[in-house]
Amino acid sequence: MSGSVAEKPSDLLTCGMCNNVYADPCTLRCDHTFCRKCVTGYIQTRPDAVQSKTIPCSFCRQDTKVPHPSRPVEEWAGQIKPSIIIQRLIDIHEPEHTRSDIADSQHCYVCWELGETTRAALWCPDCEVPLCDRCVRTHRASPDSREHKLSDLSWRHRMKRNRKLTCTDHTDEQVKFLFMDCSRLSCQSCSVLYHRKCESVVTLKKSKHELKVTSLSETHQLIHANIQAITETIVKNIKLKEQQLLDELDTITRTITDDIQAVLKHEEIEMQMYRQHCEFIDQALVSDCEMDLYDAYQAWESGAVELGDVRDTNTADTRRIDAIRFTPDTDNVQHILDDLQLGKIGVTYQTGTCRKSYPVMVDTTDGWMEEDVEEPDLHDVTVLLVNGIQTCVVTDAKNKFVKSFYTTNNQPCHSRLPLDDSPSGVTQLKENQVMVAVPDSSQIVTVEVIPDLVLLSTITTSKGYYSLAVLSPSSLAAGGSACVDILDMTGDVLRSVTTHNSETLFTYPAYMCVNNKGNILVSDWGKTSVTCVTSEGDVVWRYAPTGGKALSIPAGISTTKKGDIMVVDKDAETMIQLKETGEYVSDVITSQDGINQPLSLCIDKHDSVLVTCGREIKTFILT
Repeated sequence: MSGSVAEKPSDLLTCGMCNNVYADPCTLRCDHTFCRKCVTGYIQTRPDAVQSKTIPCSFCRQDTKVPHPSRPVEEWAGQIKPSIIIQRLIDIHEPEHTRSDIADSQHCYVCWELGETTRAALWCPDCEVPLCDRCVRTHRASPDSREHKLSDLSWRHRMKRNRKLTCTDHTDEQVKFLFMDCSRLSCQSCSVLYHRKCESVVTLKKSKHELKVTSLSETHQLIHANIQAITETIVKNIKLKEQQLLDELDTITRTITDDIQAVLKHEEIEMQMYRQHCEFIDQALVSDCEMDLYDAYQAWESGAVELGDVRDTNTADTRRIDAIRFTPDTDNVQHILDDLQLGKIGVTYQTGTCRKSYPVMVDTTDGWMEEDVEEPDLHDVTVLLVNGIQTCVVTDAKNKFVKSFYTTNNQPCHSRLPLDDSPSGVTQLKENQVMVAVPDSSQIVTVEVIPDLVLLSTITTSKGYYSLAVLSPSSLAAGGSACVDILDMTGDVLRSVTTHNSETLFTYPAYMCVNNKGNILVSDWGKTSVTCVTSEGDVVWRYAPTGGKALSIPAGISTTKKGDIMVVDKDAETMIQLKETGEYVSDVITSQDGINQPLSLCIDKHDSVLVTCGREIKTFILT
């Protein structure tokens, strides 16, 4: 900030070399930030920098050491750390005609960039843009985008993918490591080639506390910029008042000066007339002719009248300013400053055993497989840790598959198990086994997860069930039409929970789970409620709010290790948090966090939340 006025937000986002908004901003050792391509271009104009193997700052001339000067000069700028805060501010202050806006329209993004308006036909989830038929052909022919799977526009919100940071040297690999010794982000290949001597290495899968610190730092920067912007606006208004007073002072001063100049001119004219009259009278006095004396007398009389008229007119018609003074309104200004409120900084404190959680999305998994014939509809999800490998198991109702997704040897893998009918609810039975409800066939299948999927057994039930939850090694809770049944492991009904105080408890209990007290938490679409019941059928509590907090389509439900309850509302596109006793805490995840039409959720052993949205599984860390 220079002077007493803060910089404009647009100035903060402008590169000092090209005077444009930063493109891939990077920060040098001196903390000055430039576009990465501008830094590369500047290096090539400085042979001394190439010889000294440093990157000079075009602003302050300080040098930044190149971590790997043996690499080509064109790659030196790529070794400089990216400016995450500046990029975040650019995203926030993005102009209206950016890609995000055209992406939400029905027009082709490529044609729009060329100044044309063409109706879009398909959506590219990798590029997150709509494309017309002509541009689709070009998109599919390009080597960089030929592998992108295009979809119908109606699925565009569900198919947006979480952007991953890719390596600048190996564009097909994601950045996974931060090498603290050289402050470099690198992929797996770079870590082997260039960082074998680095001792301090941090993976990008940060802990919750590290993510919270990062989030807090970014929030601090954004609030700091916001406070400066508000202060800048107020200072501008004060400066405007200052200029108005100065302009008024200039106007008054010019008026006084003009008046004084006019008076001086009149006095000069009078003196000139007096001198002329005196000369005429002097000549008449030395003349022997009486007529000359008479003419002098007449001239004197007429001149005196004229001069008197001038004086009278000047005195009567002109208001002369006598002096200028400025009276500061100090008391009023001080009163305004005392009462001035730039804003308030709010702080949320942890109270009791339940606190509000804040989400950070860390991954997105696409549920599409090559064998799919329809758009995947991921109905329910659970997570297992099989031989040290975290495995996500989901049911795909449209393609009639149970699917698993996992990573081994740093490679993403998946498996599928075809069924005769559409699977619905899934629940973990053992460390490496799940049970899946198949309502149309009135079946419950047991699947082994190794982490590939293997069908172990199938039991037939007396009715179709949508949801499942394991109560004990010998019993299950199953949600069916207007009931929750307690089953043994052969599928026989031990008892049914249907009514409470002569009222029907459930209509469509599509999702359920069991809390740490052994009670069943039931999320009911039909009753738009969440009900906690014991395995004996007694109602512990019921959450069915009205008004602004009323549920629309309550779906997936799960609990954290501390006993807090998370429920997704499909139509409201929200995940809410309830206390263990059923009281509302807050909306934890919303559509603004990247969930669209969420259907199910599960919480792993680290309290990470996995939410299914159409064909995708989004993973959040709650800080």
